[in-house]
Amino acid sequence: MEISILLWIQENLRCAFTDWLFSAITFLGDKGLIWIAAAVCLLFFKKYRKWGVTMLAALLVTALIGEIILKNVIARPRPCTLFPEIDLLISRPDSYSFPSGHSASSFTAAIVLFKCRKAFGIPALALASLIAFSRMFLFVHYPTDVLAGIILGISMGLLICWLMNKFFPENRQSKDGKIHVSQM
Repeated sequence: MEISILLWIQENLRCAFTDWLFSAITFLGDKGLIWIAAAVCLLFFKKYRKWGVTMLAALLVTALIGEIILKNVIARPRPCTLFPEIDLLISRPDSYSFPSGHSASSFTAAIVLFKCRKAFGIPALALASLIAFSRMFLFVHYPTDVLAGIILGISMGLLICWLMNKFFPENRQSKDGKIHVSQM
């Protein structure tokens, strides 16, 4: 079933424009660099510093779970490995397929940005969705790899946001009744 979805994409959606577009979109998600850059930008603004730290922590946890643990335990070959006759538009990835690291990091960052400010999160979620789809378009991930990456990313984004809010609340009330703003 999954391979038929990937083959349908190859047969029906590939053209010069989409080849260029999805190659460029997937490049944005390479190694989570666009999301790391966004997190670093947040660190420069006191109002958003906590969210920059949260995003970096969430990306780190997501990478450890997805890239270091799950990929190596599950060791699922990529579709491009099993079907070498399909022309790849990008370099053949060396790592295993499950889960999609691009999808996981993108959705982790997008969720943190959404929790920070919806105006940041909505475009981030749109970009995360495009990056996730690009991995299937480029024939380097199965749909379940992408779905697992999305689930991992959303879960880790929400978990790390919850932990950061629990241990580093933005505003806290002291015993004297005064509200103190976190200095993170």
